[in-house]
This record gives sequence, structure tokens and C-alpha cells, in this order.
Amino acid sequence: MSDDLGTLHPQGDAYVLRFERTLRHPVEKVWRAVTEPAEMAHWFPAQVRTELRAGAAMRFGFDGHFDLGDRFGEGEILEYDPPKVYAFRWAHEIFRIELIPHDSGCTLVFSTTLPGTDTTCDLPSVARTAPGWHECLGALLARLDGAPAPQQRADFNLPLIERYVERFGLAEGTDTATGIRFERDLIHGHEKVWALLAEGTDPEPGDQPPLPATHGYLTPGPVTEAEPRRVLEYACGTGRVRFELRDQEPIGCRLVLTQTAPGDRAEALAAWQTHLELLVAALHGDIRCPWPSERTEKLRERYAQQPT
Repeated sequence: MSDDLGTLHPQGDAYVLRFERTLRHPVEKVWRAVTEPAEMAHWFPAQVRTELRAGAAMRFGFDGHFDLGDRFGEGEILEYDPPKVYAFRWAHEIFRIELIPHDSGCTLVFSTTLPGTDTTCDLPSVARTAPGWHECLGALLARLDGAPAPQQRADFNLPLIERYVERFGLAEGTDTATGIRFERDLIHGHEKVWALLAEGTDPEPGDQPPLPATHGYLTPGPVTEAEPRRVLEYACGTGRVRFELRDQEPIGCRLVLTQTAPGDRAEALAAWQTHLELLVAALHGDIRCPWPSERTEKLRERYAQQPT
């Protein structure tokens, strides 16, 4: 399989997510597909209303409703240079589409600039936005080829998500002053994540933590704090393990996992990265057993080589 993944480039506090596709279609045909609102409806995730000229206001909607307010419903055309460049703003993201003609068609360069300001467009959110735009471009290519649009899954394509997460290091944990930390963008809501993490229960302080919130590389102590669908914390050695399910826009929730005072940081980082990879797969209905010890060991070696 050819490597058709997008690329990610830091730009100050922002990130530019960029895709390139070589097309066997004339530039004029592709230009209509990427600019005319009626054609964009076949691949762009929102419906668009606008006048095709630089400076024109844009409205974005879903299922015929354009009342999303200024938060997610408004934008403007920043650059309109047929049939070369189409750039526009949707909320606080900047999109740029460039067409470069060649002998057998044209090259499409699609990029979005994520300002990194909140959970709609920060680095962890790339785990959602990258596969999302990847699949949108797949729908665009199908439209240009006259083929049926690829069937879209409500919870995205797990293998594609995992490819992007691995490519951009989005599953990796970090060292902190007190221990280790992970932050994962999840497309599933608080209810589903909590139900899996807590085995359908609501633990209370003093209880033993639910098995899915632990792993075999630590000895868990009693629950020290629990708020259903929000917080689960338990003792572990001289420290604590804490899961937080934070709010995230526009879909899903943000999982933040910390462990203070781990005995072996490389091992703890490797074990929790493996644990969260299994958790994400399970949320998508892919239950993976037994525990992938080889994966954990490879991660442990990788973390052990990082400077502290």
C-alpha cells in the first residue's frame, strides 16, 4: 500500500496538516469539485453557502441547518484565484486548496492550519482531524472518478486512525515534574468511555479500581477519588493513577491520564501507552487479547533511550 498519509508541520503554536494527491483529471474539472458548493457537498463534511469571490462571507451547515452560530457556522473566502488557489476560513481554521497542472491531469494540495487554541484544533485533535480529512479526500477522488463514494463509518476507520497516531506520535506519553502524562483525543463520548473504563460501574473511594483501569505492570491500591464519567483516581505505590475525561469540541471527549511517582518511568510510559492503545481499539469494537507484551517491550526500549 502506498503511503498516502498527510504530513504535519509545526508553525509556531499552530500546526499545518497537508495532503497531496496526483489526479488524472483536468484542472478545470477538479476546480469545480473543490469550489462550487453543490459539488463540495459530495466530499466536504459541511454544506457551504457563499459567493465565489475573495472576501465573501461563508456559512457552514449540516442537514440543511445553517444556524450553528459564529462558533462553527461562519467563515470567509480569503483567496480565490481560478483555477489555481482557493483559500478560506471556517471558524478559526484556515483551509487552502492549490491545483498544479501537469501533463496527465493535476496535483491537488489540500492543507488546513490548526491554530492549536483549543480541543477543536490542538495537537491531540489531529488523531481525529487527520483521518477525517483523509477520508473526505477519498470521497472527493471517488466523485471525480465517477465511482460510488466510500462508505463512511460513524466512528471513523480504526486502522486509519492508528496509522496517523503512530505517524505523528500522538499516543506517546510525556515526563512531568511529578511523573508521567498522556492525553488522547477520543471520538467517543463520556458515557461510552466511562462504561468501558469502569466496567459499567461507578466506583467509590475505598473500592478496588476496575480492572480495565489497571494493567499488569503495577499494583493498584484503593480508589481515592471518583466522579462518574469524569474522574477515576487510585493509589499506586507512593503515587496515584488518575484518569480524567474532559470536555472536547465538537465530538467525543479528551482523556488525560497521569501517574505520579512511577518506579520505572520507561516501563510505566510503555505500559500505559499500550493500555491506551488497547482502550481505543476496544472503543471501536476491536477487543485485543492477550496483552501485546512485545509491543510494550519495544516501547519501553524506545522510552528508555529518550533523554530525561
